[in-house]
Amino acid sequence: MEAEKTQQEMVDFLNAESARTVLGALDIKIVEASSNRVVATMPVGPHQHQYLGYLHGGVSVVLAETVASIGSVMNIDQERQLAFGQEINANHVRPKRDGILTAVATPLHLGRTTHIWDIKISDEQDKLICVSRCTVAIVNRPSEPERS
Repeated sequence: MEAEKTQQEMVDFLNAESARTVLGALDIKIVEASSNRVVATMPVGPHQHQYLGYLHGGVSVVLAETVASIGSVMNIDQERQLAFGQEINANHVRPKRDGILTAVATPLHLGRTTHIWDIKISDEQDKLICVSRCTVAIVNRPSEPERS
């Protein structure tokens, strides 16, 4: 990802790159991505349910870590560094059977080797579904092996 991309170009790039990942499987869509705020949406339906027909808590965690990780990527030198989720917690506030969730991540700490993100996941009535905090490790990219 390049710094010269506009906000919409960045969102389009992220959604295109994510189509064949867990984001595509869960139908997670990035709607905003900047260094101080990342927003994504996800429907709640059979692909996001646990066996009783409610939103699976692990799926909420996937959504939360997604927006936190993207936020960290927006804050690092992407040619030299990588961002990996290191720790995440989630408090599931209320169950959900269907509808659309919106996750909003904002930074609490942007350090040299760790970033900490606050993530709130709400439904279409702005009711809080899950609140999460995610620590993201910032590491140097491995050196490319020499080719002979």
